[in-house]
Amino acid sequence: MGNVGKVKLYTDSVQSVSMRWAIAFAATLLAMLTLQMSNLGFSPLLPAIQKQFSVTYSQIGLFTGLYGIIAIVLSYPAGLLAKRFGERRVLTIGLVIVAAGLSGLSAAPNFPLALAARLLWLSGYRLAFVCVITAIALTAPPSLRGSGMGILGATSALASVIGAPFGSIIGASLGWRNGILAYGAIAFAGAVVFFAFYRARDASEPLGHSHPVGWRPGGANLAYRSRAAWALALLLGCANAGGFGATFFIPAALKTNFGLDAVGAAYLISTAYIFAIFANLACGYLIDRFNRWAVMAVILTVIVTSALAMTSSSLMIFRVAVTLVIGLGLVCSNQVYGLGADVLRGRETGPVMGIVSLGAGVFGYVGPQLLGALRDWTGAFDAGWYAMAALAAVALVVVIVLSRSSVRAPVAIAAD
Repeated sequence: MGNVGKVKLYTDSVQSVSMRWAIAFAATLLAMLTLQMSNLGFSPLLPAIQKQFSVTYSQIGLFTGLYGIIAIVLSYPAGLLAKRFGERRVLTIGLVIVAAGLSGLSAAPNFPLALAARLLWLSGYRLAFVCVITAIALTAPPSLRGSGMGILGATSALASVIGAPFGSIIGASLGWRNGILAYGAIAFAGAVVFFAFYRARDASEPLGHSHPVGWRPGGANLAYRSRAAWALALLLGCANAGGFGATFFIPAALKTNFGLDAVGAAYLISTAYIFAIFANLACGYLIDRFNRWAVMAVILTVIVTSALAMTSSSLMIFRVAVTLVIGLGLVCSNQVYGLGADVLRGRETGPVMGIVSLGAGVFGYVGPQLLGALRDWTGAFDAGWYAMAALAAVALVVVIVLSRSSVRAPVAIAAD
């Protein structure tokens, strides 16, 4: 075969791989959309759930904070399952379990059974979420990983933009139980579509660039030994603790401080996630083209300032602050997963994502629990907003330390 023929064959191969990558990428984005519609979008229904079961703010903190407990328990095992059985199979099963848990919650006659259904829902969510991140890390070319994670974050934000009004409107007309049941139907549909269209890219295919320094095939590097992975887990958890926790308590804060109802809260949350769509896309672009640590430091500085501004008695300032805390918190989360993709590659990608996801789990539990407890102890939300600002400040310190470590010893960030 002549050189022209070889070039044409290679070009055709690249185009074919690019098309398969695009389809797999799109299928993963759809899975994320259906997964996150309920995970974050159901928060406007919390006041109705609280009233139905006559529970305290601390109990609602436990209900939402179970997210963190399940993430702590299942994040690393989810990564191992992705490594053993493949992200396609595990993600599909996770979405089906989410649908089953939501259906159970919609029919729960009391709070203990509602907690049990929430546990099932979140167990499926954690399996699916770790596999979504793994799928993006394995399919996106390294040169576009920041943008790929930004698109994923924008999709997650879009899910909340759609999900919050979706659930609250159904809840207002048909009751919160039917709103939750509708979320379950969406999750099941997402499982069917993802399983039908997702195919993982083979590492030998001619797409992207070389593996990071320190990578060895066959899982020679063990994820749990990576100091960088554990540092990124701390960074992720502290960076988004405020945004995640605030999402669940914004309806109560708006009702207590400003007299707004659940629909008003839903539109504020939707505004925050609309902003997050554009913020994720813009920051992903910046991460790919400029110093990623500097970009992350600027984002975290804005989060700290905004969390402090949430103590304002002005509704306009509160709206802007909430929008920035939630939107930029999502940006940080997704970009930290992008950094995690550079820790180890190949078969260890799933376990690394599981470790980094532990940070979301720990602080996903601490955030809502802390906010709920401080609200009960002080009778106001201000102490909770101060606590969220402090956690974001810790994340900023971690970014500074990691940036200096990467300058002194770049390999430490690629692989320990």
